[in-house]
Amino acid sequence: MKVGVTSKSFSSNQPLIDYLSKSFSDYKLTTSTKLMTSDELVDFAQDCDALILALEQINSHVLEQLPNLKVMSKFGVGLDNVDQRACNEAGIALLWTPGVNKGSAAEMTLGFMLMLLRNLALTSRLLSRGEWRKQGGVSLYEKNIGIIGLGNIGKEVVRLLKPFRCNILVNDLIYDEPFCQDYGLIKSSKSTIFSSADIVTVHLPLTSKTHHLINAESINLMKKNAFVINTARGGIIDDEALKEALVKQRISGAALDVYENEPPTDKSFLSLPGLVTTPHIGGNSAEAVFAMGKSAVDNLKTFFDNP
Repeated sequence: MKVGVTSKSFSSNQPLIDYLSKSFSDYKLTTSTKLMTSDELVDFAQDCDALILALEQINSHVLEQLPNLKVMSKFGVGLDNVDQRACNEAGIALLWTPGVNKGSAAEMTLGFMLMLLRNLALTSRLLSRGEWRKQGGVSLYEKNIGIIGLGNIGKEVVRLLKPFRCNILVNDLIYDEPFCQDYGLIKSSKSTIFSSADIVTVHLPLTSKTHHLINAESINLMKKNAFVINTARGGIIDDEALKEALVKQRISGAALDVYENEPPTDKSFLSLPGLVTTPHIGGNSAEAVFAMGKSAVDNLKTFFDNP
């Protein structure tokens, strides 16, 4: 079986390549430095029986041009780039392991909280320009934290916050009642979270229902000293609405690892003093990259060993 790997992180990671080669001697790695277009993906995967898929868009138009493809194994956890109905109709198996990078994404969320509240990024930038401003912000201890999406990553954020004795408001479609009780979580409506939280962080997939969940209307409910964090998926936050809120100092700041368009190009947005930005690296620690790659390979091994 020939395996194609579209992930740049996997294809540049020698331990993962070595791990793949132990189970699949016939494989090809992407040489692209950017996300493949549909036509580029079709050209790349023409002779592949299996794909280790990153963020490329998968739809019926792509699948109908890949007659040899039998299975895709996701490198990562988000499936918003895959038309799962089209996969089912084409008879293509879609494999993934939920939560495989939860620690990496959660610890980055915690890092963002500390950066925002304690002005770490802001004062660092000022000092790099020679400005000594002792503006230490406020503590994370005992703050009201709103978590929208209590899945694997949301739960891990809760665990990391335990030493800070925060009041944690949560919102999800389905609640893990024992977990909520163990950590003293406060089940809340989204509007309550928006109006009460010192920090709002989202940990949701991008769907038609979560697109622009945080928009001008929801931002207007927030306290002026509130912060917003998105390490989940671009598009959950309306970037233009957030930009306007930051420019008008409607809220105190935000931290983004994901964007509606990646990479983002609006320099006037990215350079706002109240905004902390990173290039979609939340689940990209060395440990998480290896865990995601190993899981993707292991899922393929299981699939082909048990046809």
